[in-house]
Amino acid sequence: MKKYKVILLLVIASLSLNSCSEDKMDEINKNVNDPLDVPTRFAITDAMTSTAFSNTGSDLSFYTGVYVELNAGGFGQMYNAETRNGEPKNQTTFNNSWNSIYQTMYNLKLIINKCTTGEEKGNTATLGAAQVLYAYNLALLTDMFGDVPFTEAFQPGVIFTPKLDRQEDLYKIVFATLEDAIVNLGKTSTYASLGSQDLIYGGDNAKWIKAANGLLARYTLRLSFKNPDYAKVLTYVSKSFTSKSEEFKMKNANIPNPYFQFDNDRGYLFASKSLHDKLLTKTGDPRTTGYFEPIRKSSGAPLTYEFFINGVSLQSQNYSYSALLDASNPIFMLSYHELLFIKAEAEARNSAAVTSTASLTAAVNAAFNKDEATNFSTTNATTYVAGLGIVTNADLLKEIAVQKYLSFYENESAEAYNDYRRLLAMYGSAAAHPIQLANPLNTTQFPLRLPYGDSDVSANSNVKAAFGDGNYVYTEKVWWAGGTR
Repeated sequence: MKKYKVILLLVIASLSLNSCSEDKMDEINKNVNDPLDVPTRFAITDAMTSTAFSNTGSDLSFYTGVYVELNAGGFGQMYNAETRNGEPKNQTTFNNSWNSIYQTMYNLKLIINKCTTGEEKGNTATLGAAQVLYAYNLALLTDMFGDVPFTEAFQPGVIFTPKLDRQEDLYKIVFATLEDAIVNLGKTSTYASLGSQDLIYGGDNAKWIKAANGLLARYTLRLSFKNPDYAKVLTYVSKSFTSKSEEFKMKNANIPNPYFQFDNDRGYLFASKSLHDKLLTKTGDPRTTGYFEPIRKSSGAPLTYEFFINGVSLQSQNYSYSALLDASNPIFMLSYHELLFIKAEAEARNSAAVTSTASLTAAVNAAFNKDEATNFSTTNATTYVAGLGIVTNADLLKEIAVQKYLSFYENESAEAYNDYRRLLAMYGSAAAHPIQLANPLNTTQFPLRLPYGDSDVSANSNVKAAFGDGNYVYTEKVWWAGGTR
């Protein structure tokens, strides 16, 4: 009888321990260093960093720089991109960027919700900054990929296969979000400034407002093929940056510039002959050699410049590379020189009679002084522009486009890619385009957009149907460049 009592007590004790251990295990399994809910001032710092380093400055910039020939892909996957060998149309190529942008927007959406209706309601400074970043990431996403899931996205466990939203509708959201951000950033709040948690502007709301206006100027110009409004572009410009100290860029002392890191780790991007040839046509352009680093082809050989012939040269790592590479270089989301080129183009397009080179000169001067490891401030921009031979307004518009393109080397390739496609729509053909690309494969295989990410091509039937076999990247323009999606 004692034997059965002992067994019964052991069973009861075991059940008691099991029920207790489940509660304990729930506590043990919580990672106190990865909380589910954090104050928005900390969450937005992560969103800023991912926006700059993972979304703007990484794969999107590396690949698009090859497509518009600011760089040449001489090795590895960049060579595949250069020679159109799978990379431009593969669903795996941009999967990391695709996922990162969506994750960043999801985190920003949580911040926006918390500062709008949640426990930090009234935190208008953080709300405004989050809205600027949210609009920027949404524009980056649709600029690269076209129609994308959005209104039904960000609902894990509720909607598993969100529909694709039209780019035209997404741009309306971009504009509305930036306008809301400006209003919120102008409000007085009882919440403390973001201060050092703001790695871009240090909690300066006025600079965030200028960034929002600058983005509105960029995106208004972006739609100039569909809906030109150059007066509105100039209005936005007038409310934006007045110097490079205000530009929308990011440095993080703890994270090297992605171009520097990519070159240091891989060594896949090299000096583009196409870019160098364009610089050679500009008398006295300091960037003709200043952009590039000479190399020794063998031990003891003299230093020489070796340029990769776009789409033609053999795969090798024995070419010149960028002379601007530096771990501390900023990542530009919107630079001062870009804003001034936007102003110059809007002025020139606003009246067929405008031939003044004053705004172009200011933009070129800003480009010569851009915030990178090397600048070209010793060159007189006025003398340089005077030597460009601008006579007509058509000459002026062409030179604005070319100089803007040259200024984007090397950290602003995504915007160079956007601008090239916009102008392709406006000029009607590659032959008439102010920027002449050299890769012979472009006749049939210039990437007009980027392929959707593998995570959604594999899991979302709507994205899979839109992706097809991936060849659409060579035939279907995005909406603002004259396409339908």
